[in-house]
Amino acid sequence: MTSKLDKMKPQKGKIELFSGTYFAACTLGGVIACGPTHTMVTPLDLVKCRRQVDDKLYKSNTSAWKMIYRQEGLRGVFFGWSPTFVGYSLQGAGKYGFYEVFKNLYGDRLAPNMNKTVVYLAASASAEFLADLALCPLEAVKVRMQTTLPPFAHNLRDGFGKIVAQEGYAGLYKGLFPLWGRQIPYTMVKFASFEAAVAKIYKTLGKPKESYNGLQQTGVSFLGGYIAGVGCAVVSHPADVMVSKLNSDRKAGEGAVQAMSRIYGKIGFPGLWNGLPVRIFMIGTLTAFQWLIYDSFKVYLGLPTTGGH
Repeated sequence: MTSKLDKMKPQKGKIELFSGTYFAACTLGGVIACGPTHTMVTPLDLVKCRRQVDDKLYKSNTSAWKMIYRQEGLRGVFFGWSPTFVGYSLQGAGKYGFYEVFKNLYGDRLAPNMNKTVVYLAASASAEFLADLALCPLEAVKVRMQTTLPPFAHNLRDGFGKIVAQEGYAGLYKGLFPLWGRQIPYTMVKFASFEAAVAKIYKTLGKPKESYNGLQQTGVSFLGGYIAGVGCAVVSHPADVMVSKLNSDRKAGEGAVQAMSRIYGKIGFPGLWNGLPVRIFMIGTLTAFQWLIYDSFKVYLGLPTTGGH
């Protein structure tokens, strides 16, 4: 007779939950989910960043893409793709991998009776704090490339070298605090609202998660991801604008707080919301596909999808 303990043991060839291999698989899933998806929306990100820095540059997003394509071709529309791909691949690895680590650490090991939402918020904040250390240098290069005309640099290597030569390695991290201000609330909303949305969807469907097949479960992940993405975009948008402004308009030797005060004095509160509709569409779609890809990868490896437990 099979005992309950035997059922919890991994089957031969299967990845054991919460093992080192499991966390490594989640880390790889984060790379696959984030790097390609962020790269695919580079045209949206390019126009968003430029309009955040100069809202009079283009009349609309459509006119912006037409103008860029006419002048520079498809390469111009995807300008900044290389730091985007590398930066968000690294960030995805840290965000998803460390989230699984901290969720297990906080929720199962340190405080098993803690409210689940608190666990999700704490785990996602901890994960993003670390992930942004990898993202920040690439984000600095990307924003400089995309928001300066003529471009500050034409590729990742060129941009990285120029920043280090002009400002030292510290120049790659001058946007770290506003990046944390943007990304940590964003990720907290992304993971906590996703977990809540997925749980609500399964409750509304009226059957436990385990009664649905892998394809149906990843469909729930996609829907839950889109719901989470809309909230992410709104919560993190003012900080996103400030990151773009800081990387393009921070004077040499100027402190972060001083720079943000000066920039806020120029753009005011309404300026913090420039480009929001584009970002809602971009982040909603992005987040939905990231959760779809991430959970599809987990299903491919024989692992359960995220949430709904």
